[in-house]
Amino acid sequence: MNKPILSERFKSRTPSDVRLAQMKYDERKVKPEAVINVGIGNVSLPTNPAMQKRMFSLNAPESPFAKGVVRYTGTAGFSETQDAFLNILNCEGFDTSKLKVQITDGGSSAMELLILGVCGGPGTNDKPLMMIDPAYTNYISFAERIGRKTVTVKRKLGVDGKFSLPELDKIEEVIKEHNPGALLVIPYDNPTGQLYDYETLKGLAKLCVKYNMWIVSDEAYRELYYVEDSELVSIWGVTDKDVPGIEGRRISIETTSKVWNACGLRIGALITDNPEFNNRSVAEYTANLCANAIGQYIFGALAHESKEQIASWCKSIREYYKKMIFKVYNGLKEQEPGLIVSSPDASIYTVVDVRDVVKPGFDAIDFVLYCAQEGSVNYNGVETTLLVAPLKGFYDIPAGENNPGSTQFRIAFVETPENMEKVPELFVKLLRQYEASR
Repeated sequence: MNKPILSERFKSRTPSDVRLAQMKYDERKVKPEAVINVGIGNVSLPTNPAMQKRMFSLNAPESPFAKGVVRYTGTAGFSETQDAFLNILNCEGFDTSKLKVQITDGGSSAMELLILGVCGGPGTNDKPLMMIDPAYTNYISFAERIGRKTVTVKRKLGVDGKFSLPELDKIEEVIKEHNPGALLVIPYDNPTGQLYDYETLKGLAKLCVKYNMWIVSDEAYRELYYVEDSELVSIWGVTDKDVPGIEGRRISIETTSKVWNACGLRIGALITDNPEFNNRSVAEYTANLCANAIGQYIFGALAHESKEQIASWCKSIREYYKKMIFKVYNGLKEQEPGLIVSSPDASIYTVVDVRDVVKPGFDAIDFVLYCAQEGSVNYNGVETTLLVAPLKGFYDIPAGENNPGSTQFRIAFVETPENMEKVPELFVKLLRQYEASR
């Protein structure tokens, strides 16, 4: 009997690099005593107290779910949830008077909508999304899913741990060659931990105006920066006063996942100062009906927080990560001085490059699979393995070409401080064990 035929897309699909290690570990028949998973940014901290209050009182008289009824919201989301995102920006000093907010199922849905809204037709090379490699792998995956083209300019990781952006004239050459519809920036970068300053953002914004492109800023980690005396950077801080013509072409992607510690809430937003983009995006999203109603209500609590409360929360989260990130950064260098570790400037990620300490032919994915499927080391008497994310999928590079991610990994600071302290020793021991086996 004939079997039903899968699509070519499904036949070729492999797990995202950020989920690969966990999926393969789940399949492991004989597991070690302990596993530490820093392969995905699944934050384990409690969410904001105002959000917790709503989460634990969904049946309170003032809750829209008090009678047990959970209806659709409008496609653009509850107005209170929209106001929560605007309130955070207002409290941080940005003018939100002309901003339009659309609530989405997590930042991920916002990414897909964005690509649909700024790129050319499916299956063409028209108006690609321009990214800065290495870029968050979900943008690449979503573009592939809906048949849109992406182009990149490449950063390089120096031995000093700094990622260097190409000169603006080099970026301009790529723009002239490919005529992109939009430029994506992640000022508090995932996966590199790089922190953009305003001068860099303004320089990129000028190119977007010059070549009539949208500028898109993924601001999932906006409040998480660790460089002394640096200022809060956002696309909403770049106005016509700085870059004439930039207003009306700005878009940001927001999420409850990281700063607000609510990954599983699956609430995000697409914010723009272009009313037509907002109208068309909401129209496109009507097929999805609406985002998670209960999640919207929980996050809506932040619409009523004061400037002082928002600032205090963000400061506490920033200090928590800063202490942990620097401890792991220093620990990796102490365990193996030959490692190249990205400078811990922003977000909740560090990139580790093993290119100077491994034998030729090393492949990051093979090492991740080894750790997930068979590897383990003794850590204080406990057999333990470590799950990290290979960086190959974060580079938009054609098959057959040299991929810098072949020797690079992303570490997410999502485990407890106690477990994060174990990461440097576990990573280096597992790396040496793997190298000895091949």
